[in-house]
Formats: sequence, C-alpha cells, structure tokens
Amino acid sequence: MRKENAGILRKIYLILTLLLLSLSGFSQSRYISETIKKVVFSRDGGVCQCCGSSQSIEYDHIMPFSCGGQSVVSNIQLLCMTCNRSKSNSCYCKTHNRKVGTNCCDKNTTKKPTSTSSQCTGTTQKGARCRNRTTNSSGRCYLH
Repeated sequence: MRKENAGILRKIYLILTLLLLSLSGFSQSRYISETIKKVVFSRDGGVCQCCGSSQSIEYDHIMPFSCGGQSVVSNIQLLCMTCNRSKSNSCYCKTHNRKVGTNCCDKNTTKKPTSTSSQCTGTTQKGARCRNRTTNSSGRCYLH
C-alpha cells in the first residue's frame, strides 16, 4: 500500500511541476488572450491605428515583443497586415511614415554605433526572421 501511495505522490508532484513550468513559460510568450483581444478590439474600434483600414486586422505589440514588450492591454494595438509588416521591429509604419509604437530597443544611447547596420533579412531553420545585425550590402549576416 505504501509503494502505491509513493507512486501516486510522485505522479502528482510531476504533474504539478510540469504545470508550474508551463505557466511560467506562458507569461513570456507572444500569446494574446481572447479577453485582451476583445478589450483592444473594442478600444481601437476595430480599425488599424495607423491607416484606419478594417481589412486584415492584426494585434500588434506597441513596444516590440523582441524588446521586452508584454502582451498586456496597454501594449497591444490593432494594425492592418500592411502596417504591421511595415512596422516590423520598430516604432514607425514605413508605408504611411507614421509613428505607431515605441522603439525601446534604441533606448541605450550610451554607445553609438560606428557604422550603420541593419537586421539580417535571412530566416532561421524554424522560419523566424534572423535577429543578427549586418553591415553587408546584401542585407544578410555571416550565417546567411
């Protein structure tokens, strides 16, 4: 009987550990809950906050997720697909030349770059955009 209880306790401990690990990783994801989506959609009137379009609406992190922006109501806005893709990892919609976000990645002003570099245009094996910087005229880093 004691071996059975020990086995059950181990299983419960394992399940609780996995649950806690999944919840801690969940808070650091790009996932936007349905509740937040409803609040943002209502607040923004269902239209792109840059151009006013109601076609192909997407949820955008005002402060880019890659710079530490969180998936909370105050950091999410509606953008159409064109404006969201144009904004990318910055604070400007290049299509309409408008500021539509916060560029927190550039807050470190203590070091000035000696040359102009840009984000690599290559993609990783998983299909995500490469995060390396490059000064190469091809727009690709040494890995691509």
